[in-house]
Amino acid sequence: MNMKKTMIGVLGCMFVSQGMAAQTDSIAATHELKDVVVKATNGIKSKYRVDNADIIGQGQLIRAACCNLGESFVANPSVDVSYSDAATGAKQIKLLGLSGTYVQMLTENVPNLRGASLPYSLGYVPGPWMQSIQVSKGASSVKNGYESTTGQINIEFLKPQGTDGLRANVYQDSELKTEVNLDGSIHLTDRLSTSTLLHFENRQTDHDGNDDGFMDMPKLRQYNVMHRWAYVSPRWISQLMLRGLHDEREGGQSPKHADIFSSEPLYSTSVRTNRYEMQWKNGFTLNADHNTSVALMLHGSWHDAENQFGQTRYDITQKNGYAQLMFETDVTANHNISVGASLNYDRYDERFNPLGTKPNPETSVTGETTPGLYAQYTYKLGEKLTVMPGVRWDHSDRYGSFVTPRLHVKYSPSDIITLRASAGKGYRSPHALAENVTLLASGRDVTVSPDLKQEEAWNMGASVSMNIPMFGKMLELNAEYYYTDFLNQTIMNFDGAKGAHTLSFENLDGKSYSHTFQVDATYPLFSGMAATAAFRLNDVKCTYDGELRQKPLTSRYKGLLTLSYKTPLELWQFDVTGQLNGDGELYDRSRYPAYFQLQAQVTREFRKFSLYVGGENLTNYKIDNPILHSHHPWTSAFDATQVWGPVTGAMAYIGIRYKLEKL
Repeated sequence: MNMKKTMIGVLGCMFVSQGMAAQTDSIAATHELKDVVVKATNGIKSKYRVDNADIIGQGQLIRAACCNLGESFVANPSVDVSYSDAATGAKQIKLLGLSGTYVQMLTENVPNLRGASLPYSLGYVPGPWMQSIQVSKGASSVKNGYESTTGQINIEFLKPQGTDGLRANVYQDSELKTEVNLDGSIHLTDRLSTSTLLHFENRQTDHDGNDDGFMDMPKLRQYNVMHRWAYVSPRWISQLMLRGLHDEREGGQSPKHADIFSSEPLYSTSVRTNRYEMQWKNGFTLNADHNTSVALMLHGSWHDAENQFGQTRYDITQKNGYAQLMFETDVTANHNISVGASLNYDRYDERFNPLGTKPNPETSVTGETTPGLYAQYTYKLGEKLTVMPGVRWDHSDRYGSFVTPRLHVKYSPSDIITLRASAGKGYRSPHALAENVTLLASGRDVTVSPDLKQEEAWNMGASVSMNIPMFGKMLELNAEYYYTDFLNQTIMNFDGAKGAHTLSFENLDGKSYSHTFQVDATYPLFSGMAATAAFRLNDVKCTYDGELRQKPLTSRYKGLLTLSYKTPLELWQFDVTGQLNGDGELYDRSRYPAYFQLQAQVTREFRKFSLYVGGENLTNYKIDNPILHSHHPWTSAFDATQVWGPVTGAMAYIGIRYKLEKL
């Protein structure tokens, strides 16, 4: 605790002293590229894409510690990140007011991080490994499959052909979590390059700040390695990626803090995961004048996880294979077509022992093979109009054949305004326990309906983006509205018709929808200073036991304000982010309050390295009792899953980034 107070004190002194010494001048210049506008302070803002997309570049990623993917959306108004429970430290995202299960995750435009990997996937992607993140809202392109309902998040990793040298990032926080990241790349020839990326993180403290006997955060240790090869020639581009991960989390009651006079055994949680991936992408240029190309993408993963929550145990092994063949060409300057075929295979081997009632559970095996075809047409009238309809046909050996239509339209009547609209369907195969394993951190009786249907939803939306000249500078103003309507959905019914202290995964019987409206503005207040303000309203409802009600643990609104300042020589950078998170409902319909969070960071650039120091949750707001009935963990009323806000208080950190240009 003393170390934590000391680091926060040092952080405060540094902000005051350097803030007084800060100089005023121009921030880094804006660079025009073919498809995007790159801004050093705000990352990358999409301009010409037909879909409504935010592109978070490295300039924005380094504005916070960004230890992993889950911490990379601090300054993004569209994506909400929160803890999924108070026992495992897992984080979840929400987009357009809905769970991250309806967001298609891609790694370099290949579907990934699905199914069993979903609950902890935000912690599987180290921040220093990422080159950029693309967040696409609404119906996405049919090229990448049918699983995108509310949008896509595509992660671009550092590429061996784009870097040459050695980089390191070392991080330490006041919770005594240590992270070390190393990556190096070598250009063997002018066409062939290779790189290796390493990540290690470790936290072995058992701090209990609210005196409930449970660790505030689990003990954590992760080893993560990626190895890449790239061959780039005028006619052929080939990229191979191999990856392995070991992740272990130990939480629950701590002998140091729990009631030592209790005769009950200590409640513990344990999650041990091993994951291996292979991804190989090949692109062949057939006619450069017409952008005619053929691409083959292959991906395979093996995911094994052992989960234990008190007496409940859930073990799963998921094997996935994915292949996609694409052909694309410009028929004329205004017309483009893209066609392709894909094949996805999943196998889930699950063993579930709920509350210790099945000491020797049988292994449940679920498999699904889904071949598919797609076609997409794009019409472009200069930079004024783009129309992109697309359709997919897929056949699942579990659910039969289904069709996925999607449409995107972008219209720019002038340089000041751009209008976008999209509509389309999304489908997904539910895997109740694999995708929601963190909900087992309770004493609830869990049941899964044996006939869960394929989830199916329509999504439609519109947005307007404006660049308005104002006082010699440019005001960027965006407004958007999206509506998602479920035809079939797997709902999680807490304490419903099956009784108190129950959780039932069942098919939707009634309506389920979300409305989201968001407005945001970015403006350079003065030389070197940029500000972004955003506000979003959510109306998310679902039918439970015949009654339409607000979806639990979903905030009704969110406000965001970010300030970023760089000194004239770009030696100092100051970043502050404030978030107002709205109120919402708990499972029993009682309400949780709105709360405000503040994060800040100072970065000092040197010739070959940079030093950064910052703080998270500087308002020190946290839930008083994140675990219900924590002193009686073996009863049915015990519940660590109703987490609606921070579970830990203020946290300070310090880190260093080092870069050596050539090996």
